[in-house]
Amino acid sequence: MSKDAHSARAAAADLVAAVTGEGQLLSDALGQGALTALAPADRARAQRLATETLRQMPRADAVLKPFLRRSPPAPVLAVLRIATVEMLALGAAPHGVVGAAVDTLRAGGMRTDSFASLGNAVLRKVAATDPSVWETLPVPELPGWLRGRLMSAWGKPATRAMEAAHLAGAPLDLTPKDGDAEALAARLGGEALPGGSVRLTAPGQVSELGGYASGDWWVQDAAAAMPARLLAAQAGERVADLCAAPGGKTLQLAAAGAEVTALDISQGRMDRVAENLGRCGLAANLVVADALDWQPEALLDAVLLDAPCSATGTIRRHPDLPHAKGGYGLRELFALQAQMLDHALTLLRPGGRLVFCTCSLLPEEGEQQIAHLRDRHPDLVADVAATDLPWIAPEWRAGDGMLRLRPDFWADRGGIDGFFIACLRLPG
Repeated sequence: MSKDAHSARAAAADLVAAVTGEGQLLSDALGQGALTALAPADRARAQRLATETLRQMPRADAVLKPFLRRSPPAPVLAVLRIATVEMLALGAAPHGVVGAAVDTLRAGGMRTDSFASLGNAVLRKVAATDPSVWETLPVPELPGWLRGRLMSAWGKPATRAMEAAHLAGAPLDLTPKDGDAEALAARLGGEALPGGSVRLTAPGQVSELGGYASGDWWVQDAAAAMPARLLAAQAGERVADLCAAPGGKTLQLAAAGAEVTALDISQGRMDRVAENLGRCGLAANLVVADALDWQPEALLDAVLLDAPCSATGTIRRHPDLPHAKGGYGLRELFALQAQMLDHALTLLRPGGRLVFCTCSLLPEEGEQQIAHLRDRHPDLVADVAATDLPWIAPEWRAGDGMLRLRPDFWADRGGIDGFFIACLRLPG
């Protein structure tokens, strides 16, 4: 095993331990520990390995349980889980995986080196396990705080279907700058999806794909691309993208020719928006501010509000979320979304359009939020025409001008992120 391969495995173990032992999000843990010293390719390998381990973790734990009298510390358990997933889910050669795991434990200092013998003994037993057993293990269930809410909202069959979609993971979706999905799909060997995204099932390194450096497209889940498409910004319209980072929707609005103001409270996240705009040769006015305080110089034609939310619709891409998050703080999130919606309406001219969206599976962050908004603002009009499009599937519709997307939809195509989208209009 190469030194770089060992370093990538050690970094992956650090990531898994940060999520499971410290409750960190994977995105936050990526800038810490051994990962920061790795070359880009090894960083990507470590992240992929950690992500797959978190996705498959309940299965790995079921295999490990008979061989452990008690659960070891999080850093040790992370190494065992990763090795189990490598051998049984990813088909890696057991001899190399066991040796690498033991080396990782020995190199981990006081946290892990005393567990090297235990790790060797346990993983040799895992290596002797029939790989076919893996596929007979149950689909991992979501934690109780989320599973209960989804069962209440959508029922048991739908919840189980969503859990299966989470286990399957997600392909890579791209948004073409020129809007020609068919041409980009043919160029990259992907599938042009209804609505205008392009899906790749085995993309490899994203930055090496044709058209990346020239900014011909950007990475964006097909569901995340729909709000801006439904807003249908026109050339010259004054549009604000609130909570804009990482910038996919800003890029869509700018590519349509709108005069876009992209706003986010984080300078670091706004830097990412600037980088993406620069790569794609697009322009927008970037503002670092709290969306609740910001006021435009003149009233706007349209506002896109992708509000802070539980992100429960993105678990198939971010399997760390169920492990790092609990049900804490949801009421505060719901209240913040309501405040942001009320404020967004004050930014619009008469007849102006508002598209509200969250990457959430919870009705409190979607259907219920809009019902309460319309109670507070009875003059609001559902923009039915915005969602009257031939590529929108009937099962997505959640009422006038509203869509509800779930991870188990488009199962034959590889799924889609969970999203809620509402299209509204002020009276003219």
